[in-house]
Amino acid sequence: MDLSGKIAIITGGASGIGKGCAVALAKAGADIYINDRPESPDLSDTVKEIEKLGNRCQGIEANIFTREGCEQILSAVLEAAGRVDILVSNPAYSQRYAFLDCPPELFEKTIQATLTSGFHMSQLVARQMVKQGDGGKIVFISSIHAVIPIAPCVSYNSAKAGLNHMAKSIAAELFQHRINVNMIEPGWIDTPGERKAFTEEEIRKHGATLPWGRLGTPEDIGNAACFLCSEKADYITGTPLRVDGGFILKDCVQEFKD
Repeated sequence: MDLSGKIAIITGGASGIGKGCAVALAKAGADIYINDRPESPDLSDTVKEIEKLGNRCQGIEANIFTREGCEQILSAVLEAAGRVDILVSNPAYSQRYAFLDCPPELFEKTIQATLTSGFHMSQLVARQMVKQGDGGKIVFISSIHAVIPIAPCVSYNSAKAGLNHMAKSIAAELFQHRINVNMIEPGWIDTPGERKAFTEEEIRKHGATLPWGRLGTPEDIGNAACFLCSEKADYITGTPLRVDGGFILKDCVQEFKD
């Protein structure tokens, strides 16, 4: 999968799944523009790591949760590269609360950060791609939370379900411009955020119960993003690609004992 000469934006790309996508696209030859929040502790290190691969990489500090921040990201990329070919949209915010206890402002923040910001960034990039006139690739990082109502995650579940439908709607409007719009639905992925929520022992114990015997990695998601951003996926649009190691099937197999 050759992405040489392609200009790629990865939002939320300094760590975790976003970083996995940025590194995978860089290894395929793309020039990388990574966004992360202002004063991100990881952005500089990730930029240096990608530069060691021999790729151009620029970090862009901006608040992806706002329209102004999204405009700032695109402006910086166009100033440096003059175009954009790929967007991996990976903004998200999540805190677990039971529905009865969930603060209304937390629900609204989750929708804003996970769904609305994806609209803003993708609209701005899509307008640029249409202006360029030679297609493009947009990949939204969704989640199995979009299809499984995992408790207690009402805010995140709702945001990711909305993201999937939004992405399909965008795909339906952009196919005439040959802009592929797809989604990746990660399962349980071993990220820094998960390491804050679970101990090493818990991750190892619960990972062993999954069909693939482990949690997924950011590299697993990066490989999927690389495929969807390549010409190999030219005939795929409006499609969720589940990358979960069989997580969604984990309760489908029964063991029968004499």
